[in-house]
Amino acid sequence: MKVQFAPLNIPLRRRLQTAATLQWVFSFLALAQCCLAAFVLLALSDWWMVAVLYAGWLWLDGDTPSCGGRRSQWVRSWNIWKHYRDYFPITLVKTVDLDPTKNYIFGFHPHGVLVAGAFGNFCTEATGFSRLFPGLRSHLLMLPFWFRVPLFRDYIMLGGLVSSSKSSLRPGGGNVAVLAVGGAPEALDARPGALTLQIKNRKGFIKLALKHGAQLVPVFSFGENELFDQMENPSGSSLRKLQNRLQSIMGVAMPLFHARGVFQYSFGLMPYRKPIHTVVGSPVPVVQTPSPSNEDIESLHQVYLQSLTELFETHKHRYGLEEHQHLTFT
Repeated sequence: MKVQFAPLNIPLRRRLQTAATLQWVFSFLALAQCCLAAFVLLALSDWWMVAVLYAGWLWLDGDTPSCGGRRSQWVRSWNIWKHYRDYFPITLVKTVDLDPTKNYIFGFHPHGVLVAGAFGNFCTEATGFSRLFPGLRSHLLMLPFWFRVPLFRDYIMLGGLVSSSKSSLRPGGGNVAVLAVGGAPEALDARPGALTLQIKNRKGFIKLALKHGAQLVPVFSFGENELFDQMENPSGSSLRKLQNRLQSIMGVAMPLFHARGVFQYSFGLMPYRKPIHTVVGSPVPVVQTPSPSNEDIESLHQVYLQSLTELFETHKHRYGLEEHQHLTFT
């Protein structure tokens, strides 16, 4: 394989964009492991008392990730996120005003490999979420497992990440829970051109919306699946069976993805520089139903799928898709 190296005279701004995105990839893939190792080393060192005190803090603070987290507007506004945004670039597109007195569940589609658009739009202010939707506070939902990792859990909460447990939906108005509906299984199908969403049997978020009276908002991130290539893993293949098995054990997907590197364009774990346009659709009205029936859930689920389809069909031509390209629900 011929390696295409990056030129030496790349402008400083592009180098900063690459550095910002590299730290994001590192944070996603390895920061949790590094934080855990640092905590273990601290516990085994002469500073073990610090580790004991922090462990006590973890016990006292254990419910915070499922009770709104500890969102920091200062961290969300770091300049590094602007460089991260410009690497792709990422754009947040508003279609309607949202009432800040209500709560919302944003259904984010597709998951992609590393949910780059969801992070850039809803965990930072780089794309202007607070400016576009004044009075709303966004929280990206993440598997509860990650909030058990020392130090790492405190860092990710600063960006607005919270546990995906049911108690994370807070009362009062102005809260936005952002959920990558397809979850880990959908990440295994994330590759350029993919338009298949795993949503037919995903109805837990519908039930939550009904129980809490939160408005459902479909969000489609055009370009999300264009950032990485992935090894062929068709359903039924040995690789897919292994990935499904690992996912059932660990709760996280293990896509074997690749794209480009830092100093060359031929291979590596850095995403391609492909534009991401995250379009926030119109809310689907939800009437609070403390004990929703299966019929209530199914009916609202169908309305949501129709709303998501209309959002995609309305905007697909603007972002480079052809007339014959449509969403497929599995």
